[in-house]
This record gives sequence, C-alpha cells and structure tokens, in this order.
Amino acid sequence: MGFLPGKDALRLMTHRRKDSGDPAGHSDGATEFDGFREECGVFAIHGHPEAANLAYLGLYALQHRGQESAGICSSDGDRLYCTKEKGLVAEIFTKRVLKDLPGKMAIGHTRYSTAGQSNKLNAQPFIVGCNKGQLALAHNGNLTNAIEVRNELEMSGSIFNATSDTEVILHLMARSREPNLKHALRESLLRLEGAFSLALIAKDRLIVARDQRGFRPMAFGKLKHNGHDAYVFASETCAFDLIGATYIDDVHPGEMVLVSEDGLVREPFAPALPAAHCVFEHVYFSRPDSLVFGRPVEDSRQMLGRLLARESHVPADVVVPVPDSGVSAAIGYAAGAELPFRMGLIRNHYVGRTFIEPKQSIRDFGVKLKLNPVRHLIEGQRVVLVDDSLVRGTTSRKIVRMMRKAGAKEVHLRISCPPTMSPCYYGVDTPDKDELIAANHNIESIRCYTEADSLAYLSIEGLRQAVQDRNGGYCYSCYTGRYPTDVVGIEQLVADHRRKG
Repeated sequence: MGFLPGKDALRLMTHRRKDSGDPAGHSDGATEFDGFREECGVFAIHGHPEAANLAYLGLYALQHRGQESAGICSSDGDRLYCTKEKGLVAEIFTKRVLKDLPGKMAIGHTRYSTAGQSNKLNAQPFIVGCNKGQLALAHNGNLTNAIEVRNELEMSGSIFNATSDTEVILHLMARSREPNLKHALRESLLRLEGAFSLALIAKDRLIVARDQRGFRPMAFGKLKHNGHDAYVFASETCAFDLIGATYIDDVHPGEMVLVSEDGLVREPFAPALPAAHCVFEHVYFSRPDSLVFGRPVEDSRQMLGRLLARESHVPADVVVPVPDSGVSAAIGYAAGAELPFRMGLIRNHYVGRTFIEPKQSIRDFGVKLKLNPVRHLIEGQRVVLVDDSLVRGTTSRKIVRMMRKAGAKEVHLRISCPPTMSPCYYGVDTPDKDELIAANHNIESIRCYTEADSLAYLSIEGLRQAVQDRNGGYCYSCYTGRYPTDVVGIEQLVADHRRKG
C-alpha cells in the first residue's frame, strides 16, 4: 500500500506546508488536506460461485478505507481475471464488469487517497505472470525496508511498473528459487519489515498473511453455500456482516492461511513478535460496527468519550460531535458528563472528491460545503465540540468559527485521542512532523489558534484504557514518536528528498 520515490511524488510524509503567515504555520485554504488519509481495504474469498460479486460487496463495506481506486482479481481454476480502475467501488464494478470476473475465488482491494501517486498503475491487486504462474496480490500496510529491497532488486535486473511497495513482494516471489508457492511467499515475507496484511491469489489457491507484529487488521470468517464452506477474509468484520459471513478469528501475527480445494490450513511463517496493533484503527479508521483486533470499535470509541469527559470536564449545556467519526466519542462524552447529546452539525454526504468554488471568495468554503450547523440547537449554548483528532488544526478552527457564527455562547474543543506528535510509517498517510500542530506548539497555543474557549485531549493512559490494552499490544508511535521497528532509514530518505527539492 505504501509508495516509493520515483517519477511520482514521494509517498512518505512529504506534503509541503503552505506559507500563510499565521502563528501555527498553516494555510487557511479551503481545499487543504487537514487530517489523516485512509488506509487500504483488503477482501478475499475462496469457494463460492459468486466470488467476484461478494468481493464487490466486501469492498463496498470497506470503501471508507480508501476512495481513490479499487480492484478485483478472480480465478476460475485455469487463469486469473483482473479489473482495477481509479474511482469508487460502485463506479468501477458494474454488472457487466463483474460478469467478466468468473470463478469461485477472488481478492479485492480499495486504495486510500493521497497526495500524488494517483495513477492507475498503483491500483491493486497487482497481477504478474512469472515462474510461479499467474499471481495477484492485494496489500494493506507499509514496508519500512521496501526502498532498500527495491534498490537491490533493480540492481539485479528487476523492472518495476509502479511506485507501490506492494510490487516489491511479487518481485521477491518471482526471484525465489523455491518452486513451491507457499515456500516462495514465506521466503519473501521474511525479507520484509514493517506492516502488511495481504492476500495472494494463484489459479488454484488463496494465501493470506499478516506481519509478525500485527500492525494492520485481518479477520477471517466462514460463509455457507449449498452445504459447503466458503472462507472469507477482510480488513474489517463489517464486510462479513454485509454478505452474511460469520467471523471466526483474526489472522494471527506472523501467520499464513492457505485455502485450496483441499481445505484451509493455518501455519506460522515466522514467530510472532511483540504486538503493535494500530491504535488509530479504534480511534478513527475502522467502522464503528466492526470488530477489530478482537474488540468492538464502537465500545472503544464510546469509552474514549467517557474517559475524555472524566479527564477534562467543563461546565457546558450540550455535547456536539464533528460528524461522522466524532459521533461515538461524543455519545460517550455526553454520557460521562451527564449532558445532552445533540447532532448540532450536519454533514453533507454527497460532496464529491472535487467541487467548483465560486469566483467570489467565501470564507471557509470547503468546510461549509461539508458541514452545516443546526442553529436552534447551538444558539446561546455552551458547546462541547468532540472530534476524533486534531492534525493541522485548520479544519478545527473553521468549525469553531462556524459554531460561533451559529450563536454558540462558548465552544470547548475536546479531542478523543492524545496530541498527534509524529508521522506513521506503517500504512497511515499522515502529514510530515513539521505540519503536525501538536509537534510544534503547546496546547494553549493550539487553543488560541483554533479560537476555542478551551481545548483538551485524551491522555495516553485514557487511550490505553479505552482499547483495553493491558499488555502493551498496541502501537502509539503517532502520539509518542517511539516506533516498534527501525525507521531511521526512512527518516533519512525523507530528509534527502527535501534537500534535493
């Protein structure tokens, strides 16, 4: 899912800050990205005559994890068939397209949106023909040593078509001297560092694997069809709910699951390392109706809000979420603070990826297009405004202004996670550290910038409690700057890239 430097812009945290003259160093432009970009969604199914149709539905459920491109690859037992395009799942996979994806086995991928890199070549699944036969691969995560491995492969003659680190895995497999597909994949995975939850399809089998620390989620389940079991895998269990599949378990860190006509086999490809599940899956990324890392996301988010209310109580009249991702935490906050919960902001769900801004400048146009306050719920009220994160702060400032213009007496901004201090190198497209407002300013400075009456974040201890992390099994690197793997090479690469302009 991650990207490598090349003819396109560097994937790894190289969004450039715009000159704006404000004390936080942020632009107030309407279309500037202010937040975390989604990750990727992976879906796989084996043993169902409508595999491609079910993969389409699975991707539909995972669309929130990426809106730039999507793809499905199926197998009829003799060969692979693949369709992938830029766009949304429903736009790409018409009835005619799905009809051309036959077979009882399929993998699918929906890709996150990012600055640059937005060409069709980077859409997944990747499909190749090599000495192991036809192979297709879909991947969620980011390989922290992909640049090093790619350079090594290129020096020995490999030719890459895209800038995605996912392609590195296929090249490693193609060059493996292991004739057995499973052994070739295991050998390749042992070369990788970082985060990956992936699905590999050959003409007669499906293999799903997850990195040794389990950064990214991967669940598997079962679907009955005419008395037979079809096996399904997905980044989130909400995809199972849509197609009527039953959740069985997570693919374990360091585990490989092989599915063929002979059945399903689970085996480790390497020993599990200390777990580092991405805590932001529970804070923001995953759908609240999903079970992720064995825990209901909705439970975590409401607990985030309850603990936030306990840690940062303020006299107020009403709790208002920033929709949609702030809703669950706001419900929890309202319950914990014993305040009324109100949908005082309404989100326009039909805003496309691009829009035409009027020639006459409208202040905060981009946010107004997406959100609109309900004046009669806000006017004269002391409002607790709950959001899931605060990255650059530009959007938060616009929303606070919007609430005041709608008549709010006070606006108290509450963030249901700790301050975001560092970029992520494991599959989340975060801004560079220079653009993370909490990495460069204290809370009072951020409060002044957002123009809120008060500002408070959830503590790290509160976050751990909310996700029930009793054994240190989550990754908090975006909040602490302490990474579970070596990222020195990546940081140096980003610095070198900037120096070269």
